[in-house]
Order: sequence, then C-alpha cells, then structure tokens
Amino acid sequence: MTERRDETAEPAIPIPAVRPAAVLFDRDGTLVHDVPYNADPRRVLAIPGAAEAVRLVREAGLRTGVVSNQSGIGRGLLTHEDVRRVNARVDETVGPFDVWLYCPHHPDSGCPCRKPRPGLVREAARLLGVRPADCVVIGDIAADVLAARAAGAEGILVPNAATLPGETAAEAEPAPDVLSAVRRLLARPCRDSVPCATDGGPA
Repeated sequence: MTERRDETAEPAIPIPAVRPAAVLFDRDGTLVHDVPYNADPRRVLAIPGAAEAVRLVREAGLRTGVVSNQSGIGRGLLTHEDVRRVNARVDETVGPFDVWLYCPHHPDSGCPCRKPRPGLVREAARLLGVRPADCVVIGDIAADVLAARAAGAEGILVPNAATLPGETAAEAEPAPDVLSAVRRLLARPCRDSVPCATDGGPA
C-alpha cells in the first residue's frame, strides 16, 4: 500500500539530464492502484499508462525494477507468499521487470531498507549491475524520492490523490503520470557509457 510518511521531500540535488541505466518503480499508487495490504492478485489493477511506460523503458534497453514497502508483513497482515503472488500478478500485468525488491519490516523496526531509507534502491542497483547514481526512481510519495536521493539516485514524483500537497510543492518538476515521467527520461540524451537502443523512441 501507499504508506503515509511524515517526511516532506527535500529539494532535489541537480543531476545531469541524461538517460539513466535503470528505472526503478514504486508499486502501489505508481504501477497499480493502491489496495491497502493487498493479498489478492485478483485485485491488481494497472494504472493507465503504466504498462506502456514499462514497455518503453525496456525497448530503450534500460534495466527495470520495483522497490516497494510492504509493512503488512511486519504488521502480521500479510505473508511473504501473499506479497510474492501479488507481485507476480503485477509483473504479468505491467511488466516484466528485471528485479523485484520489497521491505517487509514494521515501520518502527529501524531497518535500512524501508523507504525513505536507501537500502532497496542500493540493492536493486547492485542486482542490476549499475551504480545507484545511474538509476531513476519513480514513485507517488515523498518516501520514494527521498529513498532515491539518499542512495545517490534521481527521484521523480508522480503525485496522485494520496500525495500530500507539501510533497508535490517540494518538487521542482513532478510528472503528471508515470508514462509522462518515462517519456521525459527517454527524451534525454544517452550517457556515453550506455548507448541508446535503436527502438524508434526518443533518442
């Protein structure tokens, strides 16, 4: 679920406007509609444009991943198997993704992986074989962009009804939706170390 945080997004540190090597997505509220503590794959419903956004990223030759807080496990409301089954349905609906990572811990556990901490982003970058600085994280609340920045990555906020006004106001360039966020990324020039794929998309 989209779990409310007290944090307000800090101003972004300028990052060179080149294509990333990998795009990491938040799950609930970004790729699929947020169903609190969802354990039922049948309730997975893609957000309009999400599947196309992921397709464009993959066709451009970029790596993909999902980084998600799933404290329902730590709260005793979900099992790991519940989350994996829902993740598998999301993967079928809007993916596929190269890597899936989630934090199962209770918000009070002090773990290093729960967003806005950077653990999920750093581990996803490691598994994808890229630097955190070469990743972009797209999510719907401040915890997503704060996790990105804490890891040295770029964060893009895609606000929705659950996003606090202060979180949106703190972002210089929030994206209106996930597809627009991806198109913005793919319109950037390619980095020297990651040649652009000849995918017919923006170069």
